[in-house]
Amino acid sequence: MIKKISGTLCCFPKNTLGKIRGFNDELKMPTKILEMGLLPKTSFKILYQAPFDGPLYIEYGEERSRLALRIEEARFIEVEMM
Repeated sequence: MIKKISGTLCCFPKNTLGKIRGFNDELKMPTKILEMGLLPKTSFKILYQAPFDGPLYIEYGEERSRLALRIEEARFIEVEMM
C-alpha cells in the first residue's frame, strides 16, 4: 500500500508532484491565490524555496505556469502527494 503525504503547501517536499486538495481557512485566505489559478485538483511542483522561510517558487497547472508564493500564503493551501 502506498502512503500519500498530505499537509499544507509550505511543508511539502521540493521537486515532488502534488495536487491541491483545498484550503484550510477560506475566509482569511488572500483572493489572489484563486485568481492566479491555484484551484482544487490542480497539480503542482515546488521548484525552489528561498532560504530562511523565504518564498516558494512553484510550477502548476497544465500550462506549467510558475509563480512565487510567500510562506504565509502557502499555509492556506492544503495539498497531497500524487
